[in-house]
Amino acid sequence: MTWYEGSQGSPQDGPRQGPTEQVVLTVGDIGVTPHWVVTPSGTAPLAGSQWFVVDQTFTTTTIPTWAIVCAIVFALMCLLGLLFLLVKEPVTRGYVQVSVRSGGLYHTAQIPVYNLAQVGQIRQLVSQAQGMAAAA
Repeated sequence: MTWYEGSQGSPQDGPRQGPTEQVVLTVGDIGVTPHWVVTPSGTAPLAGSQWFVVDQTFTTTTIPTWAIVCAIVFALMCLLGLLFLLVKEPVTRGYVQVSVRSGGLYHTAQIPVYNLAQVGQIRQLVSQAQGMAAAA
């Protein structure tokens, strides 16, 4: 119903909306309320929704910049400075793909990650969403 079809107020008040639920959980751009899955693609019921997680990260080892600088500085004083080149640090890059399917809605979010702890956090959020879907 538009503002001129018997509603109280003016057009500046904006359209009237029904009651909305608060987003309880967010995974990327996917929001979860107690009864709905909210995505940029649309909204669907949480009950019966299916969640998928694909870990597309990779971990490499690199020599940190500080170790290269120390190796150069101490190599001029003694050759023991070259031992700094043995220092390695793991670097994780990539993204985790989270997909949700409910009714006619299918949405995928790609969440960039920079360490393995973030992958665990995303998996935990999806697990909570699956639990909410089972309980709904």
